[in-house]
Amino acid sequence: MKSLDSVPYSLDRLDDGTSIARAQSLRDRLKQRRTCRYFSDEPVPREIIEAAIEAAGTAPNGANHQPWHFAVVSSPERKRAIREAAEEEERNFYAGKASEEWLNALAPLGTDEDKPFLETAPWLIVVFAQRKGGIEEDGKTQNYYVNESVGIACGMLIATLHEAGLATLTHTPSPMGFLRDICERPEHEKPLMVVVVGHPEEGATVPAHALKKKPLEQISSWL
Repeated sequence: MKSLDSVPYSLDRLDDGTSIARAQSLRDRLKQRRTCRYFSDEPVPREIIEAAIEAAGTAPNGANHQPWHFAVVSSPERKRAIREAAEEEERNFYAGKASEEWLNALAPLGTDEDKPFLETAPWLIVVFAQRKGGIEEDGKTQNYYVNESVGIACGMLIATLHEAGLATLTHTPSPMGFLRDICERPEHEKPLMVVVVGHPEEGATVPAHALKKKPLEQISSWL
């Protein structure tokens, strides 16, 4: 290998018992995570959102280009604009754009074109994938493994928000070009999802269907 400038790899080494306990404890907390569609307007400190985005920014990524941008929206005017544009796309989706098979798959979740949470929740985090820019964000350098990198970052973002005791929802209207305009982002950035963040409203529920998770033996192979 080429000689590179480097720093020591730093990681606390744990005994097996502690390591197993930590992994199982985090597993149990993450198993409590549910997508929430009923948010209150109770304020959430900005510091929590900042910490979650900083955690997401440590995600592994192609060539360390960190090809993501998180546009954090709290303005009532911009939240309303996002809701109005998203609901227009959702109406088209449910009125004929989506296949019958797709709609049947969504039916147990009870989703529809109405998205009040886009206005009610205190924070919307609009996640953009940067197709170009590099670590200097020059808008020209090619980025690599963009979707994979941003997907991992989103997982870490959501896990951190859940650890902070907040409810989340991932919203992906299609197409999403309107998000680029509302959030004033450049053309080379692709809107990937809206992460809705806040406290659940009193009496919030989740569909029973959402509790059905594939067991370990179905989602893993040991070779």
